[in-house]
Amino acid sequence: MSSAPKAKVTVILANLGTPDAPTVPAVRRFLKQFLSDQRVIEIPKPIWQLILRLFILPFRPKRVAHAYASVWQADSPMREILLQQVNAVEQQLLADNPEFELNVVPAMTYGQPSIYQVLEDISQQVVDHVILLPLFPQYSATSTAPLYDAVAKWLPTQRNLPGLSIIRDYYQHPLFIQALAQSVRDYQAVHGRPEKLLMSFHGIPQPYADKGDPYADRCRVTGTLLAQALGLKEHEYAVSFQSRFGKQEWVKPYTDALLAEWATQGVKSVQVLSPAFSADCLETLEELAIENATLFREAGGGSYAYIPALNNRADHLQLLNSLLQANLDTLKHTLAH
Repeated sequence: MSSAPKAKVTVILANLGTPDAPTVPAVRRFLKQFLSDQRVIEIPKPIWQLILRLFILPFRPKRVAHAYASVWQADSPMREILLQQVNAVEQQLLADNPEFELNVVPAMTYGQPSIYQVLEDISQQVVDHVILLPLFPQYSATSTAPLYDAVAKWLPTQRNLPGLSIIRDYYQHPLFIQALAQSVRDYQAVHGRPEKLLMSFHGIPQPYADKGDPYADRCRVTGTLLAQALGLKEHEYAVSFQSRFGKQEWVKPYTDALLAEWATQGVKSVQVLSPAFSADCLETLEELAIENATLFREAGGGSYAYIPALNNRADHLQLLNSLLQANLDTLKHTLAH
């Protein structure tokens, strides 16, 4: 007598996105898709599209393509790291869950591999359950919510819907804080301790936070928990926000302004990490590691160093597997035959 077929579960690891190449046309396509999302830019669509097409897309892609070229290797760092994370997570989940037929796939909100194509591919298969893990430690309507939107657009087109789980975020998960703290300890074991540790998070406009986006508060919680794990005193660290765009006010303090202030105060050594990123990308490798280093030194500061994102560290992969395993353990009671 043959055994019953295994329940089929697809796990989607999703990050923000990246151009297909460090070229002006590829960057223009990417920016057009990214900046046309009203989750990202809340200006009324007709007005914003006019600004985007007349003043941003004709000029910004050249500068951004040059920045991408400075960090590009065989592929975009974010996509390379995502694919490696997918492979590592799948190996561990397969080993730990023989009762399921598991498939772990990568997705990007913007660019390739597209979340929309990933969901369409799922439509062509028999899948019992889908687990979506957005790789944004702190939820924001500007980053995590567009993945919810993609799923919401897909659901009405499906007749035989699978079960669905979405892991909203993990900004204060003990394994996340432990991995961040250990990454700092590992870096400082080689390079020494700085006068200041700066936790720089990607920013959002202040009006978004005023309307209820919890992102900035979640970032501050992550920063506080990390400082506690490292035993830092209040004067030894700070939380700040980077990557402003446009002229409106963004959540503060601004990373560049704080670094300039520290430099004028005579701070001699700074190490920076960005706990908002699960993979190194343009914002970390070029803006944080290069641009802000130059800014700090030119303002009179001393040594400056960037501590890499968690990327493919074993403790980071353990965190991702733990988040997913908790969902799979629940499914064992409902799906496993």
